[in-house]
Amino acid sequence: MSKKNLTSVYLISYISYLLSFTFAGLNKFSLMDKKHKELKDKIAEAKLGGGEERIKSQHKKGKLTARERVALLMDEGSFEEIGMFVTARESNFGTEREQFLGDGVITGYGTVNGRLVYVFAQDFTVFGGSLSEAHAEKICRILDLAMKNGAPVIGLNDSGGARIQEGVVSLGGYADIFYRNTRASGVIPQLSAIMGPCAGGAVYSPAITDFILMVEHTSYMFVTGPNVVKTVTHEQVTSEELGGASTHSAKSGVAHFSCANGVECIQNLKTLLSYMPQNCEEDAPSIPYQPSNESRPVLNMLVPENPNQPYDIRDVINEVTDSESFFEVHKNYAENIIVGFARLAGKSIGIVANQPAFLAGVLDIKSSAKAARFVRFCDSFNIPLLVFEDVPGFLPGTDQEWNGIISNGAKLLYAFCEATVPRITVITRKAYGGAYDVMNSKHIGADMNYAWPTAEIAVMGAKGATEIIFKKEISEAKDPAAKLKEKEEEYISHFANPYRAAERGYVDEVIMPEDTRIKLIKAFEMLKNKVDTLPKKKHGNIPL
Repeated sequence: MSKKNLTSVYLISYISYLLSFTFAGLNKFSLMDKKHKELKDKIAEAKLGGGEERIKSQHKKGKLTARERVALLMDEGSFEEIGMFVTARESNFGTEREQFLGDGVITGYGTVNGRLVYVFAQDFTVFGGSLSEAHAEKICRILDLAMKNGAPVIGLNDSGGARIQEGVVSLGGYADIFYRNTRASGVIPQLSAIMGPCAGGAVYSPAITDFILMVEHTSYMFVTGPNVVKTVTHEQVTSEELGGASTHSAKSGVAHFSCANGVECIQNLKTLLSYMPQNCEEDAPSIPYQPSNESRPVLNMLVPENPNQPYDIRDVINEVTDSESFFEVHKNYAENIIVGFARLAGKSIGIVANQPAFLAGVLDIKSSAKAARFVRFCDSFNIPLLVFEDVPGFLPGTDQEWNGIISNGAKLLYAFCEATVPRITVITRKAYGGAYDVMNSKHIGADMNYAWPTAEIAVMGAKGATEIIFKKEISEAKDPAAKLKEKEEEYISHFANPYRAAERGYVDEVIMPEDTRIKLIKAFEMLKNKVDTLPKKKHGNIPL
């Protein structure tokens, strides 16, 4: 072979060698593209949930999808999903024909206003959001991570209950969640938003959590639905009447908030979180505060001269706390007591206040339980307590006695006695009888107690006390009515004021109403490093 031909052979061989690498590379890239496409397709499939038609159905009902809810809740770009490709394991009764990535619940973590939060959102487009074994495991995973890392959990609930096709396995999944909810109680905040139907076992996990929010006309909670109720008790009742947002926020007290729509519900979740710490070992976040003129002269005129004339305690709360910071909880339930969060000089506090504008502010079964629950939450998460007191006593009557006013009133008493956070009481007007003791008196561990000049601290109202103490004198008088009035004024001068209590030290200071905000800011600042511990025990036995 000539030298020229030999060179050509070498050249062809070399080119072939190079081309072999090129084609191998192309094949490799082609394979990688295929794998990338497969992943992207799976992500797209998972994000569709039950499919376009079911998403449209959700929107027609006025409901957001699970992913839309998560996007609204979390800071933009912060959500990291966990378990996107999890699928159901059972394949009974036709479920083998429908396999959905994620199995009807979106789980993950991210931030809300820059703070770490864990979230799960049930997807009604997949088997009606029903809970399966895999679905439950995803929620348990989120609860476990939240406990280990000390951050709140938010549940966006939209579920028809246990997945019937899985039988006892789904029931076991609920129990796994309940167990973790209970273990997490008092360790991390747990918030539940009911965004759709929530039936059967699905209602008990929210019931264990700290706060429940419901959406009007689209969310329901009941252990047994209207059809079962009709079969068993023959009662005709709609889902809305049986377990709607208005029912549970006003009648049963199960729901703490009733929201007009899903967007408002999620906004309320964000607001709630802003008053809470991440966990029981941290303090609630503060916001910057610039001191100014803290005097509030309008407070001098809020309490009427007539001791039986009502006024709205919210006016007092709004004047004393930072502007527009009061966020009321359980607004529509047991309206004779008000509870909620606020800020004082930028710091988060919990407020409990008798409401003279409703039932004269008496304590009854519902108001006692409502306030006790709130006090215990604040104490669990290091949120100082401020109490405004104007209480004529406990509500009398057979209904109250037969339904347990004694044990329910004791719940509030127990909650205050057990609380170790800074506690301050301001007596604006009436503080009568045992209710005086219960409403965070000095005797049950309050740190500071103030009274306005309008305060009346006594065993009972002047008229009732006079009729008992001076019964004989009044009956024997020539003019019983005049004698009653004379003795009533005598009793008022002795007891219907704050000075006897101040003499004893039961009230630390009698203050002008306009100075209340100044006094409270200073007192809470003084108490910010308070240390108090309960006696060593496994736990107390609150009168449930």
